Amino acid sequence: MTQVTAEAATEAAPLRGGELGRFLWTQLTSMRTALVLLFALALAAIPGSLLPQRPVSPIRVKDWITDNPLVGPAFDAVGLFDVYASPWFAAIYLLLFISLIGCIIPRIGVYVRALNAPPPLTPKRLQRMPDYRTASTAEPAQSVLQAAEQQLRSCGFRVRRLEDSVSAERGYTRELGNLVFHVSLVVMLIGLAWASLLGYKGNTIVVEGQAFSNTLTQYDDLTTGAAFAPEQLDRFTIWVDQFDVKFETGPVQRGAARLFLAKVRVAEAGETRPGVIEVNNPLIFGSSTVHLVGHGYAPVVTVRDGAGDVAFSGPVPFLPQDGNFTSLGVIKAPDARPSRLAFEGSFLPATVTDELGTRSVFPDAVNPELFLTAWTGPPREETGAPENVYSLDKAGLVQLTEGEKKVAFRLKPGESFDLPGGGSISFDSWKRWTKLQVGHTPGLWLVLVSVLVAVTGLCLSLFIRPRRIWLRVVGDRVEVAGLERAEGRGGMDDELNELIEAATAGKGTT
Repeated sequence: MTQVTAEAATEAAPLRGGELGRFLWTQLTSMRTALVLLFALALAAIPGSLLPQRPVSPIRVKDWITDNPLVGPAFDAVGLFDVYASPWFAAIYLLLFISLIGCIIPRIGVYVRALNAPPPLTPKRLQRMPDYRTASTAEPAQSVLQAAEQQLRSCGFRVRRLEDSVSAERGYTRELGNLVFHVSLVVMLIGLAWASLLGYKGNTIVVEGQAFSNTLTQYDDLTTGAAFAPEQLDRFTIWVDQFDVKFETGPVQRGAARLFLAKVRVAEAGETRPGVIEVNNPLIFGSSTVHLVGHGYAPVVTVRDGAGDVAFSGPVPFLPQDGNFTSLGVIKAPDARPSRLAFEGSFLPATVTDELGTRSVFPDAVNPELFLTAWTGPPREETGAPENVYSLDKAGLVQLTEGEKKVAFRLKPGESFDLPGGGSISFDSWKRWTKLQVGHTPGLWLVLVSVLVAVTGLCLSLFIRPRRIWLRVVGDRVEVAGLERAEGRGGMDDELNELIEAATAGKGTT
C-alpha cells in the first residue's frame, strides 16, 4: 500500500522548471503544432482582407468605426484595423517560425546520421517481408552475391555486403527533398518578413500636365513596413505630359482597351530624360518600381462664389465605375464666400439618352457631359484632419434648391451654370489622369527563390522511391525480399525479378 501511494505521489508531482521547459519545447517543435500555427496564421490574416486597414486607408477606418459604434472601438483596441502590425499576429508568425526551425534541425541530424550509416542488416526471416521471392541456383554463393551487388549498385542502391547476404537501400534523396521543402518555407518566411518590415507600396493619381515627386506627402495612399523610414524613398520626379488611350471601335469587342501609354519626363539625380510607362512595362528608379495601374477622366472646372471671385479652378479626378467609364466624383470649393460650395455628380464620356435613360455607351470621350448637383453651407474652420477627396462629407451642407426643385444640371465642355443665390460653375474642358503605383519589395527575390527550391524539394519527396532490398544465399537456394518505405509505389516486383535474373544466371523464381 505504501509503495502504490509513493508511485501515485510521484506521478502527481508537478514538473520542475527544466522539465516544463523541455515539455513546452517538445510540444512547440512538433509537426502537429506547426500545422496548427500555419492554420492559425491563415485565420489571423482574414480580418486584414475583410476590414479596412489603417496603413492603407485611415479615412475608411475612421468612417467604419463611426458607422459601427458598438464593435468599432473594440475592433480597434485589439488591432483588427492594423492586423499585420498587431502583436498577436507577430506572435503567431514568430511561433510558427520557431516551430518550423525546431522541427527541421533534429531531422537534419537524423538525416546526416542515416547518410553515414550503412544499410541495415539482413533480417533473419525474409519471408515475412511484403515482397518475397526464392530461386534455385547452381552458382557458388560468392558469385551470386557478387552478381547481386553489381546489379543493385547499377540501380542506384547503396550496398552492404555480408557473409551470406547483401543488404541494399535507395531513396535517401526523398528525405533530402522533405528537408529542402521545409527549409525553403523558413527562408520564405524570412523573405516575407523582410519585405513586410522594409517594403512599401503607394498609389497616386496624376493628371496630364502635372507631376509626382516621390515624397510621403505626394501619395494618395501609402502602405509601409514597420521598419520603413522615409529616407528609403528613392528621389525622383515624374511629369505626365500626355496619356494616350485607344479603344476598339469595331463591332467585335467594341470598347476593349488597345493602348494605355503615358508619355512622361523623369528627373533623377539632377538629370531629366523622357520616358514611357505602359501596362507591364514599368519604370525603375534604384530599388523602386513605378507601374501604371489605372486611368480615368478629370473634368476641368471653374467655380465662382457669390462675390464673383474664383473659389476653385482646375482638373478634378473622377473615378470610373464601369467599362464605359461612367465616373463619379466631387468638386469642393471650401474657400467660397459668403458660403462654401460643393458639387457631386458624374462624368459620362460618351453620353446617350434613349429609352434606357442617360448613360455612357463607350469608354472614349466622344460626347462628354458633366452631371452635377450643388450643395452649400457656412464656412468651416480647417482642422487639418484628413478628408477623402473622392467623397463629399455633407455635414453642415444643404442641397441647393430653386423653389421646391433641387438644383441638378448637365454641362458640355465650354458651358456654365449660374447657381441660385449667386455663384457659378463652368465646365472648361477635360483631361485624363493616370494612377501610378510606386513600390519596393526588398525580399521578393528571396521569396521567389525559396518557392522554386521548395517546389523542387517537394518533387523529390513525391517522385523518389525509397526502398530496401535483401538477398540471401542458403545452400542452392536464393531468397530475395523487398520493402517499400513509401505507400503507393510500384515497380518492386520488376526490380526483384531483375535481381534474381542477374544473380542466378537466368534461373526462374518460385
